[in-house]
Amino acid sequence: MNFGREHVIEPGSNVRLSKIKSQQTGPFEGKDAAREFTAETNDQIRDLQYRLFVEQKQSLLVVLQAPDAAGKDGLIRKVLGRMNPQGCRTYPFKVPTKEELAHDFLWRIHKCTPGKGHVSVFNRSHYEDVLIVRVEDLVPKKVWDRRFEIINHFEENLACAGTRILKFYLHISLEEQLERFKKRLDNPEKHWKLNTGDYAARDKWNAYREAYEDAITKCNSKDAPWFVIPADHKWYRDAAVAGIVRDTLEEMDPKMPPVEEDLDEIRALYERELAELEGKK
Repeated sequence: MNFGREHVIEPGSNVRLSKIKSQQTGPFEGKDAAREFTAETNDQIRDLQYRLFVEQKQSLLVVLQAPDAAGKDGLIRKVLGRMNPQGCRTYPFKVPTKEELAHDFLWRIHKCTPGKGHVSVFNRSHYEDVLIVRVEDLVPKKVWDRRFEIINHFEENLACAGTRILKFYLHISLEEQLERFKKRLDNPEKHWKLNTGDYAARDKWNAYREAYEDAITKCNSKDAPWFVIPADHKWYRDAAVAGIVRDTLEEMDPKMPPVEEDLDEIRALYERELAELEGKK
């Protein structure tokens, strides 16, 4: 089963999130079927990531952006975090530190991009610098507006260096977000996630949506595409992203390196060692 590509935003499209459904079931009859697909796909992703790591010629960058409670952490835990940590790192970009603010806005981002053979997952990203800074009026429009072009050049540079880029916007409804806030209140183990600022951000829902629409519209290319993933159903969200990541790794088609050693010689050494051990028994 291949699906998920229907959520890609075609370059040049003028995105309107209000016209995109936040709740879908796709080809699945229910959550159990979706979770089975995700588990099988995760196994394929791990195998492909192993080949990517051994090949050491390509890299993959996965960018996650979403409103609060849309499920970035859950997606990482259930899908992206299942990759071998030896070749995959997750970077959560929170409020910039004093040192980070002393540099250009991409300074802290660039050093976290993946090297050859590696995968980087960004939990929030450089797009915060055209989203939150805009809505919260942290920098003037003349500053954040120029960043769209800078981001496009940045992502083009990564693509030219052999990095595949996947950008996911997890699309939930205002109603679903409130329901997830309630679940956090009801679950003591999730109280650490509670933040009055989340409710303040709901008052600016439309402003944030407009900012996301601009970012997706203006920073969307064939080499760095945006996917708007319906995320009201967590199980559908996970399955869709898993399918897209798996398909992308298959397209990258990482190869195992050629064997440079003499296998016959190595086999003879093994058989000699084995015979010596048997002789000592």
